Amino acid sequence: MKAYVSPPAAQVSESFADRYLTLPGAVLRYRDQGQGPAVLFVHGWTLDLEMWQPQVPAFQETFRVVRFDRRAFGLSSGRAGLTHDISDIGALCRHLAIERVALVGMSQGARAVLGFASAFPDRVSCLILDGSTDCLRDGPAPDDPPLDHYRELVRTHGINAFRREWLTHPLATLVTSDPRPRELLAAMIARYPANDLMGVAEGAAAGPQDTASIRAPVLVITGQHDVSSRIAAADALIRRLPCAQRVVIPAAGHLANLDNPMHYNMVVREFLERHAVEPS
Repeated sequence: MKAYVSPPAAQVSESFADRYLTLPGAVLRYRDQGQGPAVLFVHGWTLDLEMWQPQVPAFQETFRVVRFDRRAFGLSSGRAGLTHDISDIGALCRHLAIERVALVGMSQGARAVLGFASAFPDRVSCLILDGSTDCLRDGPAPDDPPLDHYRELVRTHGINAFRREWLTHPLATLVTSDPRPRELLAAMIARYPANDLMGVAEGAAAGPQDTASIRAPVLVITGQHDVSSRIAAADALIRRLPCAQRVVIPAAGHLANLDNPMHYNMVVREFLERHAVEPS
């Protein structure tokens, strides 16, 4: 298992070349690296494809690692929304000629991959849900981001005031003292344009999701120190999904892949090696 090492600055543009896919209403930034069974990584709120940097060196020699900025996040344009996320996953897979894919979704991104797997179960080899919200819950949990407050904060004090406050929220707080993931997180939040907070989201609020059609193997992940609602949501998913297994990443909070990438990569790799098979 390879530990995450930040690439030298001179190698970044060559090793992590951005590509762009033009779709109705948006242009999506994505990266496509490695060879083997396709694994599509989908980021959480205020983040972008860079959140998966600690995973790329560990997976790209065995898997085809695909990641993208969801609409209105990172360097992608368009309006945020769960329906868009689900359709964009399908569009990106078609564009890259990926017939069957393993999906890794983190936090808000977990709802997107869960929605895609529910709508297109035959196109998903396996599913990893990391720090997911409760797919059966109608409305926010008490420890979810206070979106109304953040909207008002952006309106009255500007986006930088929001960014500073968001970095203190438990869902955006790292446990690790390693400066590299802290710098990575700060850079992503600095890129977050807050378009969805400024009233240009389409269907961003999501109600309960149907999981009845999902029969693919599922790995449900939370960090040891994640907030209580996400731990409860993971336990609810295990009860709901017939082929699910549960893993807790030690010494990690909500951003488990950044807090403890070596352990995270180990458990994700073991799961993918069993279930992310090539199309026959």
